[in-house]
Amino acid sequence: MSKINSGNELGKIKFRYNVLTTMVYIVGIVLLCSLFNLQIIHGEEYREKSNTRLTRESTLQAARGDITDSSGNKLATTKIGFSLEMYKTKIDTKTLNNTLLNITKILDANGDTYNDSLPIAINPIRFTYEDEEKQKTFKTENKIDENATAEETFYKLKEKYEIENSDETEVRKIMGLRYEIALQGYSSTKTVKLADNISSLSVNQLNEQGDKFPGITISQEPIRDYIRGSLASHILGYINRISSEEYNANKDIYDSSDIIGRAGVESVFEDYLRGKKGTKQIDMAVDGTITGEYIEEEAVAGSTVVLTIDANLQKVAEDSLKSNIEKIVNGGFGKKEDARAGAVVVMNVHTGELLALASYPDFDPNAFVGGISNEQWQVYRDETLKPMLNRAIQEHYSPGSIFKMVTATAALETGTTTTTERINDTGVYPRWGNPKCWYYSDYGSGHGWLNVSGAIKHSCNYFFYEMGYRMGIDTISEYAKAYGLGSKTGIELPSETAGILAQKKEGVTWNPGDTLSAAIGQMDNSFSVLQMTKYISMLANGGKNIDVTLLKTIIDAEGNEIPRDEIEKTVNEKLGIKEEDSTSKDINIKEENLAAILEGMKSVTTETGGTAYSIFKNFDIEVGGKTGSAEAGKNTNAWFAGFAPFDDPEIAVVVFVENGVHGYYTAEVVRDIVAEYFGMNSNEVEESQQALPTTEIQN
Repeated sequence: MSKINSGNELGKIKFRYNVLTTMVYIVGIVLLCSLFNLQIIHGEEYREKSNTRLTRESTLQAARGDITDSSGNKLATTKIGFSLEMYKTKIDTKTLNNTLLNITKILDANGDTYNDSLPIAINPIRFTYEDEEKQKTFKTENKIDENATAEETFYKLKEKYEIENSDETEVRKIMGLRYEIALQGYSSTKTVKLADNISSLSVNQLNEQGDKFPGITISQEPIRDYIRGSLASHILGYINRISSEEYNANKDIYDSSDIIGRAGVESVFEDYLRGKKGTKQIDMAVDGTITGEYIEEEAVAGSTVVLTIDANLQKVAEDSLKSNIEKIVNGGFGKKEDARAGAVVVMNVHTGELLALASYPDFDPNAFVGGISNEQWQVYRDETLKPMLNRAIQEHYSPGSIFKMVTATAALETGTTTTTERINDTGVYPRWGNPKCWYYSDYGSGHGWLNVSGAIKHSCNYFFYEMGYRMGIDTISEYAKAYGLGSKTGIELPSETAGILAQKKEGVTWNPGDTLSAAIGQMDNSFSVLQMTKYISMLANGGKNIDVTLLKTIIDAEGNEIPRDEIEKTVNEKLGIKEEDSTSKDINIKEENLAAILEGMKSVTTETGGTAYSIFKNFDIEVGGKTGSAEAGKNTNAWFAGFAPFDDPEIAVVVFVENGVHGYYTAEVVRDIVAEYFGMNSNEVEESQQALPTTEIQN
């Protein structure tokens, strides 16, 4: 019995063993078949799938919108350029630092710049931030004692970035790029942008030596291009990289390496110009090799901003202003004068559209594309010349005698005088301090008997002293306000000044003599060149109020015109413009009063004795004009205000030159602009340098 049971048990064990062995063989065969299938039959397919398991999303930069003149001529556009980017790779810190240093050597050698916002300079070591609070914030963000000096901060960062180099110049270059990497952040799937708009020479050298620059990649992107150089620079403005403060406040719109409009039209219309970025999906092998890419969302180019200015007229305005200033400096009118800067504005007298606006000296917006060099930035920061300052709208100046038509308007419209009343200028006004007419100061006598037209022709201070005495300052300031003086024009440019209007103020003593000074454009009166151009435009069109603008239209990427009210709302919010801030309004000057004022301006340019007669005497277009000279400390600034043609005015032109001394000197700028506007050959105009008038100011 036991033997039988034992045999049966042994048989069962053998059966189980055989079954298990069979199953092992079957599983083995299945595994071998699967392995054969993976490696031989579908090996290439699976290897390809394996190698595309790393993906990254890349941003497609949108082309910034064009800025054109009224005829569609491009002033700012985009071109395709090269940017230098870096991925994070498995290299040690020493290799990374050496790589960055070698990159700077190539870029420096080819005149290219690289992104560097580290606020520390060397030779000597110092902070570039003048604001101590900004310095403290920077040190706190980098975990450095807020009381640390610039030198201590420099060496703390050197230690932080493990920079072994001893040369301070090399350390600073490495440090600058390491700081950019820290600011922007990077990984194996996200790049950090090291440089924009690098030259093809740098591109070729970096590609040829690619094995020396781990993680480096060159990509194409749209680059801002101001194709006419410095033309209209104060209108256009410029672009540069977004600041950390701006980025932190607008992370939903911008990346940390984005560019942004920094001044002028580029700044005001940033929301329309910047466009919308797209995205691209990139598949990569584990070694970083790109295995495929496709666009997820196309980039949309920015809108085209069409300005009212005329590029050709703008160029003539800039060239003539510059030449005029150089002529004054070099003694072209007789004595050499220290004239260094100025501005000129051309306006349509009926619509308020700007046809040209120039400020001298100017700058080249292209210098900021890709990052401005420290040397060039120091030139542009010059506190004497201030080339970045838009003198046409951001500064205000005493208008001198070109203000006298305001006083004339007030006197005639209020009945203070008539078009026929004549006043005898004896040279010394017998009231309130006995101020002298400029003519008496130079020639020892007065102008004699003059009506309002003659007073404008000869720029007689005595006549306008008497008008000021009769009216008082309140009446004069009322009409000045109606012309828009003392309030912003609402031009679509940042940092416009409101100027200063001479008027009584609570708590401030107003002396009778102040009224006499204000009546001839002195005292507190101080206005921008743009404001004065609006005033002359209103005078030329009969007193009709106009809205000053430099924007013709904005057209989006699909060719649709953006509604004007939408644009105005956006601009007004950005610039803080309120409709109630403007004081200008229709004046409705009586026909006979207007004729008397304008006839006086016509005689300035067309009659012997007119203060600008020798400039315009052989000119084919009749111009109404007025010279002006105004004291500014030890200097005397020069003005000329004009409109043309006289019988049917189309444009107003006002030119201003700091320390230009005589308003007569600047009249030729107006002549050149009028000649260009009406298609004349200004080179044929003859000039006479005889009988130069003297300064028309209150002594």
